[in-house]
Amino acid sequence: MRSVSKAVAAVAIASSAALFVAACGSSSNSSSNKLSASQVPKLSYADFNLSFSAMSKIKILASHGTGPVAAILPDTVSSTRYVEFDAPYLTKAMKDAGLPSSKIIVQNAQGSDATELSDAQSDITKGAKVLIMDPLDPGVGAKIESYATSHGVPVIDYDRITLGGSRKYYVSFNNVYVGTLLGKGLVSCISAWKVKNPKVIVMRGDPTDNNATLFADGYDAVLAPLFANGTYKDVANPAGTWTPTVAETEFQAAYTKNPDANALLSPNDENGAPIIHYLQTRGIKPDTFPVTGQDATLTGIQNIISGYQCGTVYKPIYLEAQAAVALAMYLRAGITPPSALVNGSVKDIDESNKPVPSILLTPEWVTGPTVQSTVVKDGFVPASQICTGTFAADCTKYGIS
Repeated sequence: MRSVSKAVAAVAIASSAALFVAACGSSSNSSSNKLSASQVPKLSYADFNLSFSAMSKIKILASHGTGPVAAILPDTVSSTRYVEFDAPYLTKAMKDAGLPSSKIIVQNAQGSDATELSDAQSDITKGAKVLIMDPLDPGVGAKIESYATSHGVPVIDYDRITLGGSRKYYVSFNNVYVGTLLGKGLVSCISAWKVKNPKVIVMRGDPTDNNATLFADGYDAVLAPLFANGTYKDVANPAGTWTPTVAETEFQAAYTKNPDANALLSPNDENGAPIIHYLQTRGIKPDTFPVTGQDATLTGIQNIISGYQCGTVYKPIYLEAQAAVALAMYLRAGITPPSALVNGSVKDIDESNKPVPSILLTPEWVTGPTVQSTVVKDGFVPASQICTGTFAADCTKYGIS
């Protein structure tokens, strides 16, 4: 769900032999070297920021555990965020928390269940003591978590929860609230753009992704009353996908059957981008056909400032990466994370609604007037990339520089 800056950090991965020695050769977490209650660092989910300063607060934990921390990201198709932000942010958070490069593993499964599973197994064989994992799907996620549990390695679900899994913790943004922002953003845009008799196509992400379900819970709650009272008309609900080309195909089929449709709830920027291009080829003008988005991609931001997208849900990934690494450092040291850090829970609907201890972070809705104060300020999407060609005038309009 992303296409932004060029800054991609390199991740140092030591050889299997070195990692095995590092994992097995230390006794720093022995009972004689345990931290007292007063020495355990206190950390809150609200402590994370762009400077990564919270990581220095937990450096003491690095010397009270052994073995690497491994993070496995899912792919580069559903979102380029995993390469451009998650990987370098996770690496930086681990380094700033005191882990040497030899004990940091960050990988990408490149969309392959088999690769994600084999990476996890290999990492554990090499001595990884904690696994941070964003599962491609619940099936492979559950397999990885079962394998990790049988080897005494705790798993932190990252960004997506593994339904039916056995993870210790879950770190993500409040995904129902993400959906709420999408729904409210569409409503605001329909009003601001003076769309008459709104006829809405409501799209979803991949139905196998629990995040997509949570997003839908949020925006359905906003839109359902408007459909029920006749303020809006719900004209189509395609099956759902995170593959942009499939999303375009789904939209075209729905639009062909409903040519009077005039608004779209798109769950993310990547899915919305080819649809917006398709609408442009059909002669749709700016500020006339509202489309929502998520992930604050470069294309999404450009579509916003040029009047083809209402806004985007921005999720500061540096918060998510630090939260996951902080949890991992406590677990690696054999210490229960502080209650101020774990600020919520999410139900695993495939495990009788079993509550999963979670860190749930807060996303933001970004529109043209707030691009500068959010994604540009954070260095998430540089103004130099946004303000090219015909978008230069749009940047001037919104004070983006």
